[in-house]
Parts: sequence; C-alpha cells; structure tokens
Amino acid sequence: MFSDSRRHFLKELAKKSITYGLKHKQPLPIDLSALDDEFTVPRATFVTLQKYGQLRGCIGMLEASRPLADDIAHNSYAAAFTDPRFPPVTEDELEELNIHISILNPAELIYCTSEAELLTLLRPNIDGLILDDGIHKATFLPSVWESLPDPADFVHNLKIKAGLKEHYWSASLRAYRYTTESF
Repeated sequence: MFSDSRRHFLKELAKKSITYGLKHKQPLPIDLSALDDEFTVPRATFVTLQKYGQLRGCIGMLEASRPLADDIAHNSYAAAFTDPRFPPVTEDELEELNIHISILNPAELIYCTSEAELLTLLRPNIDGLILDDGIHKATFLPSVWESLPDPADFVHNLKIKAGLKEHYWSASLRAYRYTTESF
C-alpha cells in the first residue's frame, strides 16, 4: 500500500505527463535515478481519466514491463491522447480531468470449466477479470463492479468487450483474476 504522499506524487506525475504531452506529443521522460526504489520496480498500471464523472480515456498494461513511474507516465499520456474511443484531450480540458490510477497485482488463473463455475469463484468489488480466448482478450478493472454489480452482467459485458458473444464459452477460454491498489 502506498502512503497518501506517494499516491499524491503518482497522481501529479500522471498530470505532468498529460501536460507535457500537450506540448511535446510524447509522455513525460522520467529520470528513474532520481526516484525512490518503490517507483522504479516494474509494475503494471492502468490510468483512467474521467471528465464530469464520464469516462474520457483508459489505457494500461496487464503485465509489468516498465518501472512504475514510467508505466504511469506512458499510460497517462496514452489515456489522454491515444485511446481510440475518444478524441485527444485538449488543454482546455486539463483542469476538468479526474485521474484514477490502478496498480495491478499479478494475475492468477481461475480454474473453471463453465461460466456458472466462474461466476461462483468471482469476488465482486475485489477482482479484476481478464478473459482470453485466442485473439479475443479483454479486461475489466475491479472498479467496473460499481457500474456492473451483478457477476453475470460483469462477465457478459466483458465477453462483448473482448469481441465474443454474451453467452460464449469454450474449453480454450481462460479467465484470470487480479487485484489492484486504486486511487
């Protein structure tokens, strides 16, 4: 768990990366040698932007491949400027954005052979979920439970996001759960 001051630092880093991106068309470069060790450890993150309570961008990584500070800088920039669902953020919008950061813990396979079994194993409001079947892959962060509190709705909507039919199931479908620290 990150302290309030460390959370504040990471949120400020995200905002600085978006501000830098407005002028330079790239994420804020990070000097990792100037940061505490906990910010240089590889971690997977998602950065979600909201404007007036509505989604304005969300980009992240499911597996740790960059140092935490670097991942947040890159995902903040990507959420603001390259989320294909939205036009790029403008300078006028910057002060209206609410930035949410989710730091993911490693995902673990959920052993299940049917959707009914998966539904009994899910932990609402705790689990993020990844569904993976070949070229079809998608995730919902744990925060999505707020808008989809019913486990069946949660799974069905995630299947649709992955490009699958709502009631699709196959022996090759894999489900993974993860938790996050979100702020």
